[in-house]
Amino acid sequence: MATQSSFITSLVTSLIVFLVLWLVYAILSRRPGNAVIYYPLRVLRGEDGPTVAKRRGGAFAWVREAFKAKEDDIVATAGLDAAVYMHLFTAAFQIILISAIFCLPILLSLAGTSNYNQQQRMMDGNFTYTNIDNLGMGNIEPQSSKIWAFMLGMFWVSLATYYVLWKSYRRVVYMRDRANANAAARPQQYTVLVRDIPKPVGKESRTDQIVNFFARVHPGVFSRVQPVHDIKPAGKIFSDREDALRKLEHAEGVWEISKQKGDGAGQRPMHKTGFMGLLGPKVDSIDYWRAKSQEMNPQLEAEQRHTLQEMQQAAAFVIFSDRRSAAEASQVVHAPHALRWRVSQAPEPEEVVWKNLHIPAWQRAIRRGVVAVLTFLLIVFYMIPISFVASLTTLENLEELLPFIRSITRISVLGNIIQAYLPQLALILFLALLPHILILLSRLEGFPAQSQIVRSASAKYFYFVIFNVFLGVTIFGAVFSNLSSFQVLLDQSNLSVSRVVQLLGSKLPPVASYFITYVALRFFVGYGLELSRIIPFIIFHLKRKFKCKTDREVREAWAPGAFKYHKSVASDMLILTITLCYAVIAPLILIFAAAYFGLGWLVMRNQALNVHVPDFESHGSFWPHIHNRVLAALFVAQITAIGYFGIKEFPFSPFLIVLPILTVVFYMFCKKNYYPSIKVVSLYVAADVPKAQPSAESIAHTYTPVPLQEGHPGIVDRRSNLATKIDSTVNAVV
Repeated sequence: MATQSSFITSLVTSLIVFLVLWLVYAILSRRPGNAVIYYPLRVLRGEDGPTVAKRRGGAFAWVREAFKAKEDDIVATAGLDAAVYMHLFTAAFQIILISAIFCLPILLSLAGTSNYNQQQRMMDGNFTYTNIDNLGMGNIEPQSSKIWAFMLGMFWVSLATYYVLWKSYRRVVYMRDRANANAAARPQQYTVLVRDIPKPVGKESRTDQIVNFFARVHPGVFSRVQPVHDIKPAGKIFSDREDALRKLEHAEGVWEISKQKGDGAGQRPMHKTGFMGLLGPKVDSIDYWRAKSQEMNPQLEAEQRHTLQEMQQAAAFVIFSDRRSAAEASQVVHAPHALRWRVSQAPEPEEVVWKNLHIPAWQRAIRRGVVAVLTFLLIVFYMIPISFVASLTTLENLEELLPFIRSITRISVLGNIIQAYLPQLALILFLALLPHILILLSRLEGFPAQSQIVRSASAKYFYFVIFNVFLGVTIFGAVFSNLSSFQVLLDQSNLSVSRVVQLLGSKLPPVASYFITYVALRFFVGYGLELSRIIPFIIFHLKRKFKCKTDREVREAWAPGAFKYHKSVASDMLILTITLCYAVIAPLILIFAAAYFGLGWLVMRNQALNVHVPDFESHGSFWPHIHNRVLAALFVAQITAIGYFGIKEFPFSPFLIVLPILTVVFYMFCKKNYYPSIKVVSLYVAADVPKAQPSAESIAHTYTPVPLQEGHPGIVDRRSNLATKIDSTVNAVV
């Protein structure tokens, strides 16, 4: 894999890039005009931008603030989901730190004092290794008594993971219960989502059917029904009207700007009404878009009435008089036929996926099966470019495939840079395209809440990075790190599984240097870009100069958006998987993994406190997903260890079989004892009485989609609105 010179080049240049980006952040974040880029969350909360930039700007001020911030500060500022995501970094760092206590001093010293690689080089002139490879298990002689220490290291890493995950699950459950018992009332705490409602009998209306059913099964506590409608026709008209209003607002902004530049009269903007504004008659933009928007007002009102009367679906939001009754209703079976009257806890109003609510259970099952097949095919398809990328991890192979670049690669500095960065950059580019596809596939599965779609996409992304990135690079990188080795294997007259295993075993440890380089690139360059926000900075200033003509357009241009959990969690899990798998085989990786999660903890806390605004709040329901993926990563590490210890011909390797069994037992223990507290709200917690209780009418309004809301101004402000994003739906209903 990577040579020692390219490895050092990668680390040094990655560090330089990070320091440059850090300096960019220190300079730009102090400028008052950039407060909306580096402190948008605080600006949206009402703090003065220039004051915030002056007080918090600087090279190290953000480090102090992020380090001193308490968990409650994260929850109050960015929500419980962000705090749980921060806990991923805390848990991973603790696992790595505890593992390093044993692995670094003991295993590194044992590997460093061995000379198996040197012996192999003397026996086989084609065998290559670096000083880095001498610090891993690959430098230990087969059947050596030193392997006992590496086996104990695998047990130590596993026990450290169990301990940290056990503490973390208990902590997250406590945080979630405290948030749900908070004195502030939220609409979803009083509401359940009912799906798979059977057809009404006779002339009974859908609303009367739901009212009669819940009045019978929940007498005295049932309050109101908010039916779900097919909003596609009304949504289309609303979207067209919104587009017209936005263009009207933009045209008026252009006119106002022209007044300031001219004699005061200004020049009214004009445009052509044909294809893409290139064809057709030329018209006054302000008059045209005002007439268009007014023309659609009666159409929208008529479609709203039709939708409310005729287009009710087999789903509804049912509102209860208290939080305990709603929690109780979400946890019980409501009908003799289990596929009917399926009741679950209502999602937060902001994260409802309206077009998925009416999809019946049988169709959801089919959709998930089809999406599972498509996901499998996607993983297989992506294996082709990933495998090709892995085969380019040496200059020799690159020159063989592209002979014309030899004049460049022969230059020492350029050759080292290409060797160090090309495979990693190509891999990151391939991965950047995938999350958008996975979100689309997860949306097609029929989940009713955005948080569920994000968790499903994150799970798919995790499977992808494990099978394609980790296993793909490990297996194909090991085989193709030297094409001649693969040719020798094919030339064997008695090709067998044992010979394949032998080849993989001899090539597996050097792959660690590739992954160390990948981790370094991710935390130096990745976190440098996240902190400096250089890309959002450039995009905002370009939009403000050439596109934005109104205050709304300026606000939307700097809207920070939320954490992309479907990408970030899976990417972090990849790093943790690599770390756990190589913690014993190549303990040096623990140092770089600690830097990744330690620096990530600081950077992401800064972003949670100052930058990102959540799109939804699921109150920590992401943690079981994170917990299970950490265990999956550990399981992969344990299986890898069993195979590699077998290659080392260690007679006591079968003892490692205990570890995957322990992982399964620990998973079942946590699922039985802690997962129910995440899946639903306990009745004990829900029984706490809030200070103020929202009315049923106000809750029903929050669960009314925008295209059906009477008197809506017509433009949905796409900038992050804290009044509806952070635990705040209270402000809209109380």
